[in-house]
Amino acid sequence: MTERLLQTSDSAVDGDLEQLGINVIRGLAMDAPRAANSGHSGTAMALAPLAHVLFTRVMRHDPSEPGWPDRDRFVLSNGHASILLYSMLYLTGYGLTLDDLRGFRQWGSRTPGHPELNHAPGVEVTTGPLGQGVANGVGMGIAERWLRTNFSPEVCDHHTFVIAGDGCFEEGISHEAASLAGHLRLGRLVYVYDDNHITIDGPTELAYSDKVGERFDAYGWGVENIGDTANDVDAIEAALLRARADEDRPSLIILRSHIGYPSPHLTDTAKAHGDPFPEEEIRLTKGILGLPEDQSFWVPAEVLDLYRRCIPRGQAWRAEWTRRFEGWPGDKARWEAAQGGHGMPGWDSKLPTFAPEDGPMATRKAIKACLDATGDSIPGVFPGSADLTGNTGMAMAGAVAQSAAEPGGDLVHFGIREHGMGGVMTGMAAHRGVLPIGGTFFVFSDYMRGAVRVAALSDVHVIYSWTHDSVGLGQDGPTHQPVEQLAAVRAMPNLRVIRPADANETAQAWRIAVTSDGPTALILTRQEIPVLAETAGLAEQGVSSGAYVLRDPAGGSPQVVLIGTGSEVHVCLVAADRLASTGVRARVVSFPSWELFASQPDDYRRRVLPRGIPRLAVEAASSFGWERYADATVCLDHFGASAPGEVALQEFGFTPEHVASRATALLAAQGAS
Repeated sequence: MTERLLQTSDSAVDGDLEQLGINVIRGLAMDAPRAANSGHSGTAMALAPLAHVLFTRVMRHDPSEPGWPDRDRFVLSNGHASILLYSMLYLTGYGLTLDDLRGFRQWGSRTPGHPELNHAPGVEVTTGPLGQGVANGVGMGIAERWLRTNFSPEVCDHHTFVIAGDGCFEEGISHEAASLAGHLRLGRLVYVYDDNHITIDGPTELAYSDKVGERFDAYGWGVENIGDTANDVDAIEAALLRARADEDRPSLIILRSHIGYPSPHLTDTAKAHGDPFPEEEIRLTKGILGLPEDQSFWVPAEVLDLYRRCIPRGQAWRAEWTRRFEGWPGDKARWEAAQGGHGMPGWDSKLPTFAPEDGPMATRKAIKACLDATGDSIPGVFPGSADLTGNTGMAMAGAVAQSAAEPGGDLVHFGIREHGMGGVMTGMAAHRGVLPIGGTFFVFSDYMRGAVRVAALSDVHVIYSWTHDSVGLGQDGPTHQPVEQLAAVRAMPNLRVIRPADANETAQAWRIAVTSDGPTALILTRQEIPVLAETAGLAEQGVSSGAYVLRDPAGGSPQVVLIGTGSEVHVCLVAADRLASTGVRARVVSFPSWELFASQPDDYRRRVLPRGIPRLAVEAASSFGWERYADATVCLDHFGASAPGEVALQEFGFTPEHVASRATALLAAQGAS
């Protein structure tokens, strides 16, 4: 049942007051960028009627409780128009103030240049790079449908609304995500295409002639072009309600708008896109709008009262949901665990342990064993892959593929859409209620990088299973063999990167990924590697610490430290045995995570890597960055080669013999110096 939010108990809101509210939004959209001398006014001005309708007539939301689980979600994919969202969050009572709008784009403000999750209440996702929000919305739609199916419409029953522009639909990620959404027939997704024909360089015709409606129709979306109605609130509302009623496919509403409207000189110009309006143009435009020409950030009391009526209506909806939830006979403990993105109490007691006789085992297979053992105890776990489900360990036992026929399916076949997969996963996690883990070959993390960066910036709980992690991949050759990728993802702030040495370290990496907040990247082998005797007892604490002493030499203090990660840890252990046979005492350190090790106290780090003892790092990847921990490296600073994996590793020096030789040379060089 649809209700008009702006209806009081006895009469509808006066249309003139609604128009004044829309004009106030346009005034704020000019004032904030002007005060910052930076920002985008034009799109926010053009879409003020759309935002007004969404927040006051269509969406179910409670400004007094922005995190209410069953709220409608709103995504501003064209995030450069952030002042539009901030204005609505202020007006409708999400806790932003006029001072926050005055501080737009300034140091320490809650109103940064593009919307950022966890920065201001009511911002659902971080939408800086264009197109990310399109993919995020698809992820939210998947999460909502899965929760509604697996728990109950009594506790999950809402929609996702997305505004996107020409730039969003030009970016490739939007194609990938929209194609997936159409294939899955995700109802409850309502996208509005702001068809304003303008980019920073000028008219879209400079580089863009797509028939967007036909493209989305081909994807399987419901498409309605409502034409040049950007100022007709009733037409906008009717179109949104028609789209919202479509339960069987995602919907795209094409809205022809005029950027900068009603500016007398900047409407429909590129200058309305990326530059604050000049003072004189603001004065003229405010005159047209009937706003005080000599006042900035003007919000009359009657307009604020109009929008704040959203609060009691939203509180009533939330109270109704709370009553339903309290009376719902379902498993509330599993619901809460899913909402938190973590496992049920004691879930990690089901983690498998491995012995040397169980091996050798590729760590990509070990992650599947962990998923199989613990999946039932992690209510929201949601694996998927970019057409590599079995290859990346994502084929969780008993999982059913997500589809229109199986809306409760808990395995996503993302198809060959790595960037889209990354953005969809971010949206799933930001929605809450699911814990997405997505797999592809590590070399293709490059295709995902834009989405992974946004996930790290947003601190959302996603897990990446990046497998086939080195030249050990073998005969697919250098196009598929990652070299520089490990250094690249380690360079990304707030991304927890773990490259486990064997199956036991993989189990502990999985434990950390599930129990920790924020994104985690698991870097896993294609090739089988031994299960190390030492890890069964040491890996739990060791992996949590980022690096740990796996083996110390007998008969005295170490003379050299061999540092290994992933498949090279075993090589270091055998090299240490060879060194021991020549009278050289070597410590072996397993170093699965730079980020976790950096967070340890200084005294722990000094105990693991003592000062004054030569250190040799061994890793089948770029040496970039190892200078902070090692005096020398056995690494790979060039591309690989097409050959069987074991041959490539041998030819590039990842053998115990070569590591022992390099350690001996390092000792000699240090002694000579």
